[in-house]
Amino acid sequence: MLDRIERILVACNRWLLIVLLLAMACIVFANVVLRYTTGDSIVWAEEVARHMMIWVTFLGAGLVLRFGGHVAIDNLHRAVSTRSAQVIRALVVAGLALFFVVMTVTSSQYVYATRFQTTAATDIPISYIYAAMPAGFVLMLVHLLFIARGYIAAGNFAESDEMDADAAASI
Repeated sequence: MLDRIERILVACNRWLLIVLLLAMACIVFANVVLRYTTGDSIVWAEEVARHMMIWVTFLGAGLVLRFGGHVAIDNLHRAVSTRSAQVIRALVVAGLALFFVVMTVTSSQYVYATRFQTTAATDIPISYIYAAMPAGFVLMLVHLLFIARGYIAAGNFAESDEMDADAAASI
């Protein structure tokens, strides 16, 4: 059951990123074409594309973490005994989990504080854009919890036919 939930979460996360990236690319492309063919551009295009990029960054960070694509220094736990390496990796997981929880709480407070500010071109609340932060940190925590056992035990990240650490880092 948990494996099925994990697969659904990863698939939904991936497809959401694909849709956001595609929409962002279409908006930017249409804006560039209009600017050079008509001399006018879409007033809201740059702002919306920037906001979509913020969401893509935070929603994609969990997937990158899951497949081992974030920058890491792993020399220490590769140089010590197996048991010591497991302790080091457990400390890393605990530290990351604590960081994600603290950042979720802090960014939620930030979202709440910006609830009355609006964007210039689209006049939507800035808190909608900044909501990407707590959503992203919660997703990173969930992805971390799904891979924690394998990472602590053997230093392994999630396996996928379509994704590896190098591909994840390029998301």
